[in-house]
Amino acid sequence: MKMKNFLVMVAAIGLVSTAIAQRSGGASGQPVVMPAAGLKWTDLDPKGAPGVKVADLWGDHSKGAFGAFFRLPAGFAAPLHTHTHDMKVVFVSGTYVQVPEGKPEFRLSPGSYLMQPGGNYRHTTSCTKDAECVFFPESQGPFDLKPVGSGS
Repeated sequence: MKMKNFLVMVAAIGLVSTAIAQRSGGASGQPVVMPAAGLKWTDLDPKGAPGVKVADLWGDHSKGAFGAFFRLPAGFAAPLHTHTHDMKVVFVSGTYVQVPEGKPEFRLSPGSYLMQPGGNYRHTTSCTKDAECVFFPESQGPFDLKPVGSGS
């Protein structure tokens, strides 16, 4: 168990270091330090995804390439949907559940990784009821969630 926690920490530090380097552009040669207590959490979409929060580390998740922490409340569930852009995701806490259309669900715990394709990859997303889910997605394009069958 100690090794698993260590690996989660190493993965998170690696991704955050990459995000910080990208955010700073690497031009100054100086670190950008963002303590967890200083992250600016905002509502992702109060009407469409109540309780879901996002804290951008670099870029802007609503406008273009980004790296951010997302936080889903315990018990959150999103219906069948797609995303325009691929996302590389590392899971920090909680148990994240994804069900690709027509396939069995998979559960991802802290330290897990997912490369989620954009385009027509249809899936549902949820967080188990026992704890909130925090994860770090990184993408080359803005975050979107397009419900299947809604015409959007």
